[in-house]
Amino acid sequence: MRRLAAPIFLALLTACTSISYDFADLAPPATTTAGKLRFADSNPHDWQDRAPWNHEIHGIDVAKYQGEIDWARVAASGISFAFVKATEGGDMIDENFHSNWRGAKAAGLPRGAYHFYYFCRPAIEQARWFIRHVPRDPAALPPVLDVEWNPHSPTCTLRPDPAVVRSEMRVFLTAVERHYRKRPIIYTSIDFFDRNGLWRFKGYPFWLRSVAGHPDDKYNGHPWVFWQYTGTGIVPGVQGNTDINVFHGDAVHPIHEKCRSGIDRVVVFVMPRIVVAVVLIGRAARYIYSDASIREIMGRGLDIVHCIINR
Repeated sequence: MRRLAAPIFLALLTACTSISYDFADLAPPATTTAGKLRFADSNPHDWQDRAPWNHEIHGIDVAKYQGEIDWARVAASGISFAFVKATEGGDMIDENFHSNWRGAKAAGLPRGAYHFYYFCRPAIEQARWFIRHVPRDPAALPPVLDVEWNPHSPTCTLRPDPAVVRSEMRVFLTAVERHYRKRPIIYTSIDFFDRNGLWRFKGYPFWLRSVAGHPDDKYNGHPWVFWQYTGTGIVPGVQGNTDINVFHGDAVHPIHEKCRSGIDRVVVFVMPRIVVAVVLIGRAARYIYSDASIREIMGRGLDIVHCIINR
């Protein structure tokens, strides 16, 4: 599944394995390069410039293929967010969705759910299926629509006309946004983006896959919020390989001394029509507040954001 206005603001804000060993135990812990977080990779790309570890906020996306995840270890490794597969098509739910959904939250990780789109079923049926299984949680990151070709599907290898693809995507996105009251994120790959003209989706946050080049190059400068830079990352707490992503923004802001005591730091993500503030209290709890605008968030009592912005 890509900075707030004014200097204080931040811009917004699966690989299979049949091996039961936790290769994360064999990997070195995440290291820092010039102050930036860097994870091990079983098949790394030779990044010559604009490497992903130049970004400070990293996250993972997972599905049943990663098996049982030790979310406490994941959080302790430096991972800052997670996207969890929830549904596929109109009749499949990821068997590990609920455990991953609960586990990530318990570990203090901001998490969101994604739907893998199936091209042989109407979009509205898929939206209803996602809504049926993913709780409406104000503390969740926005929902994600994962659109990419799936040539290995045993039941559907259909590739509709680009106009049909975009039309059905809008049906899904509109229904999900209406239900969760959050603008969904679009996750996609280079070939799918190009073939279907997804640049036409203005105002949507994009999560772009690009494992052999920077997304600014591969997607012709299209704006992005999240960048999936590898499918072979090694993260402590996850069995085998996993996807790793970066957030297109800056590191957390320290809390100004005049702000509310007891809070360590705040991360503020901004996407089109979405503002998310993550408040970290100690090492154990993180709270996310999201709404349609900064003004509405402030109106709901998130004075800490006001303090950060106006310090």
